[in-house]
Amino acid sequence: MEAGRTSYKAGGSKQDAIEVPHRAFEAALELSQILDTGLDKETLSVLLELLDCGVNPEALATVVRELRREATEYAAAVERVNVASGTAVASTRARQ
Repeated sequence: MEAGRTSYKAGGSKQDAIEVPHRAFEAALELSQILDTGLDKETLSVLLELLDCGVNPEALATVVRELRREATEYAAAVERVNVASGTAVASTRARQ
């Protein structure tokens, strides 16, 4: 890690405690949970690191929203394929 950079690791090691107080990360995680962001510790840690590196917060939020939207669409498409496959198998059995 570069000098002057802050680590937002979710663990509780001494090095993490020196770089950023564990309480600060836990407070950010609690705020994230209160706001119902759906971010886990690892994801929050990565996002905080990106912000610390100078990534634009609005751009980062847009990327997170887009990835979530795409993940939802992908899951729906997989479900449609699974349902269609189940239906196809059932119709094949009915014909036999």
